[in-house]
Amino acid sequence: MKKALAFLFMLAIVGLGALLIWSREGPSQAAAPVPSSPSNPDAAAGLHEAMWYERLAGDLVHCTLCPNNCRLPDGQIGLCRVRKNIGGKLYALSYGALAAAHVDPVEKKPFYHVLPGSRAYSIATPGCNLRCLFCQNWEISQAFPWQVRTTSASPQDVVADAVRSGSQSIAFTYSEPTIFYEYMLDIAKLAREKGLKTLVVSAGYINPEPLKALLPFIDAYKVDFKAFNPEFYTNLTGGSRDPVLEAMKIIRASGVWLEIVNLLVTGQNDSEDEVRQLARWVKENLGDDVPLHFSRFHPMHKLQNLPPTPVETVLRARRIALAEGLKYVYTGNIPAADGDSTRSPRSGQIVIERKGYFVLRNDLQDGVAPDGERIPGLWQ
Repeated sequence: MKKALAFLFMLAIVGLGALLIWSREGPSQAAAPVPSSPSNPDAAAGLHEAMWYERLAGDLVHCTLCPNNCRLPDGQIGLCRVRKNIGGKLYALSYGALAAAHVDPVEKKPFYHVLPGSRAYSIATPGCNLRCLFCQNWEISQAFPWQVRTTSASPQDVVADAVRSGSQSIAFTYSEPTIFYEYMLDIAKLAREKGLKTLVVSAGYINPEPLKALLPFIDAYKVDFKAFNPEFYTNLTGGSRDPVLEAMKIIRASGVWLEIVNLLVTGQNDSEDEVRQLARWVKENLGDDVPLHFSRFHPMHKLQNLPPTPVETVLRARRIALAEGLKYVYTGNIPAADGDSTRSPRSGQIVIERKGYFVLRNDLQDGVAPDGERIPGLWQ
C-alpha cells in the first residue's frame, strides 16, 4: 500500500512539473550574467568577422546570411541587431556572449523523435532576424547584445560545460541561432568530436547557401513555421514565408532530421483551411513521416490583445493533419495524452508514452516498435 501511494505521489509531481513548464520553449534559467557595457557595444564579447557577406564600393557591405539581405554602410547594424559593418567588414557582435544556458529535456525544444528522455545543453545569444509580435523570448531575441546581461563563453567552454552536465546534445535555441551562425558552427564542430549531437531550434529564416554549409555539422533541425498564410509572415513577423519553405526542403533533402512546430495564434493562422494547406504541403514536399507539432498561443510581447488559443483548436489541428495523411502529429502546451505520445502507424499502439516533457515509457528498440514498424528519428 505504501509503495502504491508513493508511486501515485510521484506521478502527481511529474504531472504538476509538466504543467508548470509547458508554458513556452524558453530558458528555464539564464547563465550566470555579466552585464556588457552600453558605452562600448562592440566589446560585448569580442568582435568576430562574419562569414556570409560581400564587400561593396564605398565601405558598404551586403549581408548574405538571411533573406533580409541587409546592405549596411559603415557603422550600421543589421535588422538582426548583432551584425555590424565596421570599416567595410561585417562583424558578429554576439560571438561568445551567452544570454542563456540551461539543461533542458530534449522534448522541450520540442524534439519527439530525437533521443527521447535525454537532456540537451541549451544556449542562446541576443538577437533575431525576425520581429514576431508574439515572441516568447523577446527579452533576449529583440535586444542588442549590450542590452542583455550575458556571460562570455568560448566554443570550447560551451562544449566542456555540456559534457560536464551529462547532456547528450547541444541545442541552439531560445533566440534565433541563424544570427549567431559562426558561434554555432564552431561549437557544432567541437561537439561532434566529443560525441554530442547538435540540435538547431530555429525559425528557418536563412539563405540556402549558409544553410547548406551548416547542415553537415547538425544532427536535427526544428523549424518554427509561423503560418502557411504569407500575409501572416509579413504582418506579424516582419519576414516572408517562402524562404522558410525552401529551407525546410533543403534540410529534409540533406538527411538532417527535421521536425516542425506551428504555433496557432488565435484568429490569425488557426483556421481549418490553413491547417489543412500546411499538412498537405508537408506531406507533398517533405514526406508523411516528418513530425508536425501544433502549439497553443498565449498572449505575449506585442500581441497581448488576443486571447489564448482554445484547446479544442489545437486538438482539431491535430485531427486535420492526421486525416491528411501525416503519421506523427503532436500537440504542445495543452494537457492531451493523445498528442503527447508517439504511436506506431501500423497498429496505433503507443510506443513512446509522454506526459508533458517527461517520457514515462519507451518501447522502441533501435527505432523499431514492438509490432515491427520502424519509427524514423534519432534514437539511442
